[in-house]
Amino acid sequence: MKIRQLTPEYYSKAASLLDRTFAPSKYEVQLFDKLHEHNRTLHEWVCLVRDSVVAYIGFTNAYNGKKIVGLHLGPIAVQPQMQRQGIGSELLRFALRQEVIRESTIFVLGDVKLYQKFGFEPCTIPRCPLDKGNRIFLSMRNEGNEEYTVGYEKEFTAIATG
Repeated sequence: MKIRQLTPEYYSKAASLLDRTFAPSKYEVQLFDKLHEHNRTLHEWVCLVRDSVVAYIGFTNAYNGKKIVGLHLGPIAVQPQMQRQGIGSELLRFALRQEVIRESTIFVLGDVKLYQKFGFEPCTIPRCPLDKGNRIFLSMRNEGNEEYTVGYEKEFTAIATG
């Protein structure tokens, strides 16, 4: 198993992985495609086994207005038949050690107990527009105490609203 930064030669394999992992939802693969199509700043890695993409992790910019205040984690995906083997955990640990990630505030929506194992904490500030009440919104290295609603790349909401 090798972890590599995502390069164009693996885009279609990563998209296919997202499509299979999140089926029947098309949201994640459409988000991936649109973010790449619009040349958004992305920090992405894949886990390879014999040239097959078996896991993917991506980070996009988080905003306070137009100011970048950190990164959003997600999506993270592991090939369905390879889940529960620690691959996703290893990929997440690897990503969190990378300079651009370890120097940033990280936000994530998801399983609170799972992400707490990696150092994420429940987040009340900023507010997350995708999680009313911030019930499943967590952060890492979030030192801010300013009230605002965290922003996402426009592709997140454009796909969700049609």
